[in-house]
Amino acid sequence: MSDSTSQSTTPTETGEFNITLFLKNLPLLPGVYRMLDSQGKVLYVGKAVNLKRRVSSYFQKSDQSPRIQLMVKQVAKIEITVTHSEAEALILENNLIKALSPKYNILFRDDKSYPYLMLTGHTFPQMAYYRGTLKKPNQYFGPYPNGYAVRNSIQTLQKVFRLRTCEDSVFEHRDRACLLYQIKRCSGPCTGHISAEDYHESVRASVDFLQGKTSELTATLHAKMQQAAQQLDFETAAQVRDQIQALGLMQSQQFIDSKNAKQKDIDILALAEDNDTVCIHWVSIRGGRHVGDKNFFPDTRYRVSEKLQDYGEAFVAQHYLGKSKPEIIITNFPLPSELRTALNQDHGKQLQYIHKTVGERRVWLQMAERNAQMAIQQHRLQQHSQQYRIEALAQLLDMDADNINRIECFDISHTQGEATIASCVVYEDEAMQPSKYRRYNITTAKAGDDYAAMREVLTRRYGRLADNDDSIGGWPDLVLIDGGKGQVHMALDVWQELGITIPIVGIAKGPERKAGLEELIIPHQQRNIRIEPHNPALHLLQTVRDESHRFAITGHRQKRAKARITSSLNDIPGIGSKRRQALLTRFGGLRGVVAASVHDLSQTEGISQALAEKIYDALH
Repeated sequence: MSDSTSQSTTPTETGEFNITLFLKNLPLLPGVYRMLDSQGKVLYVGKAVNLKRRVSSYFQKSDQSPRIQLMVKQVAKIEITVTHSEAEALILENNLIKALSPKYNILFRDDKSYPYLMLTGHTFPQMAYYRGTLKKPNQYFGPYPNGYAVRNSIQTLQKVFRLRTCEDSVFEHRDRACLLYQIKRCSGPCTGHISAEDYHESVRASVDFLQGKTSELTATLHAKMQQAAQQLDFETAAQVRDQIQALGLMQSQQFIDSKNAKQKDIDILALAEDNDTVCIHWVSIRGGRHVGDKNFFPDTRYRVSEKLQDYGEAFVAQHYLGKSKPEIIITNFPLPSELRTALNQDHGKQLQYIHKTVGERRVWLQMAERNAQMAIQQHRLQQHSQQYRIEALAQLLDMDADNINRIECFDISHTQGEATIASCVVYEDEAMQPSKYRRYNITTAKAGDDYAAMREVLTRRYGRLADNDDSIGGWPDLVLIDGGKGQVHMALDVWQELGITIPIVGIAKGPERKAGLEELIIPHQQRNIRIEPHNPALHLLQTVRDESHRFAITGHRQKRAKARITSSLNDIPGIGSKRRQALLTRFGGLRGVVAASVHDLSQTEGISQALAEKIYDALH
């Protein structure tokens, strides 16, 4: 929005913000407004057809909801950006909400971008799972609600069309076909078992399948099977027959099988609310196939809108603006004209929006509504369970349950001192928060010294927070240490150095490392205890501890594997920095070097046949 104009807050002569003067000078134009607190943090982002009328209403109405009244009391500054239209204001509002995550806006949080099935633009296209920005000349199918739906489609296409899934570094340097070719999950293009023309025919067929053209595809395969049989090529005929049977099985397993849905990408959105819990159930239909669904729960604690449909509008804006869109969006709530205009402009062509429908599509929508209601019930049960665990933990630690929202847990992982990694996982808002997890490479502690490693990671993390660096998140309410008395005492030393008073709990492994026999070390109560295996407080601590351990050991294994391969290259006589770099460049990394044959290695600049044999022997 390069033509939009911004207006900052209007100060008085003393430099303080003057609300009355600011409201008086607001323009009668469309735009976006931002409300900020005394610390400069954005509380709320909104759009308006008329900025003067909309922003002034917050300070003139006396019948505002309690949440709006609470928000207005915190407003210290207001900023605006004028736009050309309400549709343009909506797009800017959505971008700012995503970037700033204001406390009082409706936020549908999702830690990752949505996954796609990708067919690369290579001579022999690779079929792969993909997240991120869509790039040409690759083809993308989706988005899918989750990774499982993508991998399920990949497995189906492997069985039917036998497309390659290996990375380029492996594909380009094989001298014999891999196991997938042997079990008939790949056609072996890497070693010439299939021609480029025949492979592209398989790619075209898979695209037809993903686009829902299964009837045309089945007819084509039938014709191909009959032709092969007439030519007495019974092996090819049998392969095509198996493809037809696999396609038929896939079609019979689909939730959607409608002529109206064929070749269409459709999203169904059902909005439901029960006792202040709101859920959006998203159903994804791609090429006439039901590929999955997902539930979204916004944070309603700071809800400033009284209208349920505002949640639906917020979801549509955050979910589709700037992202891939289906041809048809079916909802059980109306979409305002400015939102439809913004989506069409963003998409470059007209989308179809259906709110009131009949027949089969009405059945789909009703099913989505039922799923949304059931998801709310399950969500409530989960929340109740988590609240029960937090209350039990608070009672155990002599704390107020309302003051336990964020728990951070640390673990150290290494193999006899090799590739030491520290993990920090976060439990917040009654759930694990993977996007807030962090791993730390331990650099100053001696190999195998878990106490020093714990000191390093705690000093690094909380030293930054003590220096007012909140880029890694806020302060926790409780710190959990996966370890015994030594690690806990080390943590207490760090606390004393940094002036921290956050409660610490150590969770030491019990006899024979059996779950339920852990010893809890609680410094602020000056006691070490074992509690009943079925205690909900212990269940919560075990959940967080186990996740920290999993996250640490996964990072450690990755670091160890990389270090060992690099070390193996360094230890081979005749391999210096130049030859090592040449190998890594030619094969696209360490995995490619390991996958390469002796012949492929010998084709690298500076690598003789004898040296290639040494390299191969050292890595296998």
